[in-house]
Amino acid sequence: MFPAAGRGSGKDAPLFSCVRRPPVTLREKSGFALINYIMMHTTRKEFLQNSGVLLAGAVAGLSFDYKRPVPHLSFSTLGCPEWTFQQIIDFAAAHGYQGIEIRGLLKQMDLVKCPEFSSAGNITATLARMKEKKLDFVDLGSSCNLHFADPAKRKENIDEGKRFIDLAQQIHCPYVRVFPNNFPKDQEKQATIDLIVKGLQELGDYAKGKNVMVLMETHGEAVHTEDLATIMQLANHPQTGLIWDVTNMWTITKEPPALVYKKLKKYIHHTHIKDAKLVNGGPQYVFLGQGEVPIFEAIDLLQKGGYKGYYSFEWEKLWHPELAAPELALADYPEKMKKRFPSGFEQ
Repeated sequence: MFPAAGRGSGKDAPLFSCVRRPPVTLREKSGFALINYIMMHTTRKEFLQNSGVLLAGAVAGLSFDYKRPVPHLSFSTLGCPEWTFQQIIDFAAAHGYQGIEIRGLLKQMDLVKCPEFSSAGNITATLARMKEKKLDFVDLGSSCNLHFADPAKRKENIDEGKRFIDLAQQIHCPYVRVFPNNFPKDQEKQATIDLIVKGLQELGDYAKGKNVMVLMETHGEAVHTEDLATIMQLANHPQTGLIWDVTNMWTITKEPPALVYKKLKKYIHHTHIKDAKLVNGGPQYVFLGQGEVPIFEAIDLLQKGGYKGYYSFEWEKLWHPELAAPELALADYPEKMKKRFPSGFEQ
């Protein structure tokens, strides 16, 4: 039996009304906490009528308002090289994406030359279009390579990275992608690692105060976990991190995602998601779940590990024109992800 309420003992008196407590937010009203709240803010009769359902939910560990961290979906414009910017954002909004990763527009890879970003007025209009569609810019894909020793080539690449950082700041994009990228045979491997590290540090310093991070993609010949860990440890810069392209790594190294994630987790801020079959030793890209890459294992690791970034689909249509049309591939990806994780994705 419940004790008599503090403001009368009639059957409709609020339960435990003598107890004073601060207002409860919706986030607190879950499981047994919700039952306690209702007991203090409803009548005995109303509580008894609903207590069975409430107790069953609490015992089962259900939360009435609890939401798992929501994985966000984006796609790279590499997958739709013939689409206008308006086509891109219209498609993204219609198919449940929350973000866009810009890797060229209409095959123009130097983004500052694209009309959408070529002036302050155009940038303002572009941001308004993104806001209207409730989309975010999640990453700018530069072509900056950090392995070059030749001073002229190195300056050209570093300058591109800086231009992209400036643009990212202007359009409120958190990340700029750079490549490591190769280990030239005419150059000592450690010397190349030192060049990559210095490049990351220089770009990281440039990004300070701009709300932009410089992320090195696992790409080219820099795809082995130990090499990547070494580079990131040596760079040791708060404005730098990694883009984990699972397929780029696995199709070359065959390293299990669990091993990769364990060693690189703290550096991963963004991901590239795709699948492939191995044909004659190289990747042949296919729709998600149709290939050999343990891509869902990697996604599971990210989710369980508390990753809060975007799962960005990279359909390399620009580099591989034989791939399926973007209308098919970019529509398939969110459906596959939602079927795999029906309770964990934004609708």
